[in-house]
Amino acid sequence: MIPQTTLVLGASTKVERYAYKAIQRLRAAGHPVVALGRQEGQVEDITIQTDPDQVTTAVHTVTLYLSPQHQEGYREWLLALRPERVLFNPGTENPSFSKVLRENGIATENACTLVLLSTNQY
Repeated sequence: MIPQTTLVLGASTKVERYAYKAIQRLRAAGHPVVALGRQEGQVEDITIQTDPDQVTTAVHTVTLYLSPQHQEGYREWLLALRPERVLFNPGTENPSFSKVLRENGIATENACTLVLLSTNQY
């Protein structure tokens, strides 16, 4: 199986953040990663982009590390991106946005990316 690209939305250069850890573990598992955050920076070999228009790669999975109120600014862009699935990590759950995504043919899961990776369910 060919690994498919994951977009980490809410990426951070702060090592204590789960988004940072997710980038590291996704890379360690061989998954191509695109990172989008509020501040430019680097997590290992991944450059954090700050402009959604900089994301030019086809994305299979979006893993969210943004609170529901911060997700709002990305709603239309995510719908246009058309990923296969969006993972709502703990604290990012957003039933209304999840419903809109599903209505547009995008699978959603309330799940922790780190747990999925550690249990080989990613």
